[in-house]
Amino acid sequence: MTAGDNTRTASASAALIAIDWGTSALRGWLLAPDGTVLDRRAGAQGIMAVPDGGFDAAYRSFTAEWRARQPELPALAAGMIGSRQGWAEAPYVACPAGFADLSDRCIMVGARDAVLTIVPGLSWQAPDAMIDVMRGEETQIFGAQQAGEKDGLFILPGTHSKWARVEAGRIVAFATCMTGELFAVLRAHSILGRMMPADGSMGHDPAAFDAGARDGLDNGHELLRRLFGVRTRGLFGRLAPQAAPSFLSGLLIGSEVQAAREAGRVGEGASGATLIGEAALCRRYAHVLAMAGITARSADADVTPRGLWLLARAAGMIGA
Repeated sequence: MTAGDNTRTASASAALIAIDWGTSALRGWLLAPDGTVLDRRAGAQGIMAVPDGGFDAAYRSFTAEWRARQPELPALAAGMIGSRQGWAEAPYVACPAGFADLSDRCIMVGARDAVLTIVPGLSWQAPDAMIDVMRGEETQIFGAQQAGEKDGLFILPGTHSKWARVEAGRIVAFATCMTGELFAVLRAHSILGRMMPADGSMGHDPAAFDAGARDGLDNGHELLRRLFGVRTRGLFGRLAPQAAPSFLSGLLIGSEVQAAREAGRVGEGASGATLIGEAALCRRYAHVLAMAGITARSADADVTPRGLWLLARAAGMIGA
């Protein structure tokens, strides 16, 4: 168990167990009535690691210490736990959507002595008929708003990066880019990966990353062709094996940013974007966005518990 600087003693009176239950990880926070984090913990029991029929047992084990102190403590979870692969499916809520829309569509699972309420995800159908979905990111976005990052563009880098537009406190539209997953696939299962260090070592190379990002920003419209350039740069000695992963990462992120600009999700001289996610990855996105003339700031690390606390208030699970 790890505690942050704002964590108080877990013996203080709590109001909510907040849970982020994703594909590969499980995180939880014990929250005071005002949303302050009293305690926090994390585990590797993401939904893919839980056997069939094992969600109730996993939930009880993860929260046992907290529930032993306060057996009637309400619990709210966001993330893939509400997907078809999770404990039970919480149907998507169509955008535009805000706190009230999500809180009205929460579902409850578990036995009476250990009930878990699950936040539904969001869906959005773009004008070109492309359908996007998210689970968990909506909670982070709402938590970031409460921290002072208000309406505008929110970018959540990761395996499946999200670009979301918020207006009047509601998520009105969003788009998903499989940037992180594409990097992992190319790194591990393509001919490009054959030209990179076999042991997986890939320390960040700023110069190679910048070169890849510039290529993506300038030529992202032909990404499939530019990807082959990662191989030819190596063949002709213009890209060292140790630098290739950084170049590839920059190329993909640069292409993602350029595609977002061309689609109208963000433009030159935009007022800025809020980044939510792992700190090092957010810094890389902020750097590429700056190269594109777009200012960006990063939200703090506790947007998820804050968002869950706000949703629990909206759902009447805790007092306002």
